Amino acid sequence: MGLKRFFQKGMIEAGCDEAGRGCLAGPVFAAAVILDIKNPIVGLDDSKKLSEKKRNKLRIEIEEKALSFGVAMLTNTEIDKHNILKASFMAMHKAIEKLGHEPQLLLIDGNRFIPYKKIKHECVVKGDGKYQSIAAASILAKTYRDEFMLKLHEEFSQYGWDHNMGYPTKAHREGIRNFGATKYHRMSFTLLNDQLSLEI
Repeated sequence: MGLKRFFQKGMIEAGCDEAGRGCLAGPVFAAAVILDIKNPIVGLDDSKKLSEKKRNKLRIEIEEKALSFGVAMLTNTEIDKHNILKASFMAMHKAIEKLGHEPQLLLIDGNRFIPYKKIKHECVVKGDGKYQSIAAASILAKTYRDEFMLKLHEEFSQYGWDHNMGYPTKAHREGIRNFGATKYHRMSFTLLNDQLSLEI
C-alpha cells in the first residue's frame, strides 16, 4: 500500500521534514513541499528507505512537479545557540517561508512543532512513511544536506563526512579523537564519550 496523498482533501497542504538532527557536525536542513495532486510522483517514501540514486532522481522530479517547495538550514553555531529541537523547527519555518503558495495546513514529521503564524498543523509520527508530501520533504532535506556535507568533506576529509554525513559513526569519532573538533562541529553535542579529553 502506497503513501497517502493528502491529510484533508481540498486543502493546500505542505509536508515538512528535517534532516541531520542527530549529527555531530554540519547544519540541520528542513524542507517544505506542496505537491500537485494532478501531477503525481511515483515512488515517494521515507528518504531513509531509498537508495542515494533513487533519492537524487526523486529530488529532480519533486522540484519539477511540486506546486511549491522550500529548503532551508540552520548552521551548527545556530544549533548550539538554540538547541537542536528548536533549530529544527526554525529551519522548518524558514523553509515554509520560501513557499510560493500559502499552505492551509502543515503536515509535520514528528510529535512536536512550534506553530508557524496562524497556519494549522498536524504532527505525524513517522509521517515520512505515511504521507507523500512529508516523504517529498524528507527527500529534499536529505539530498540537500548530503550535498552540503560533501562540500564540507572537501575541506575536512579526515572525518569521513562523504560517507557518514556528520552522523556519529566510529570513523567520525576516531577523526574527532585524532584531529579534534572543526568549526563545523556542534559543540553542544557529546562529540566523544570521554568528552573531557577532547582538545578544542
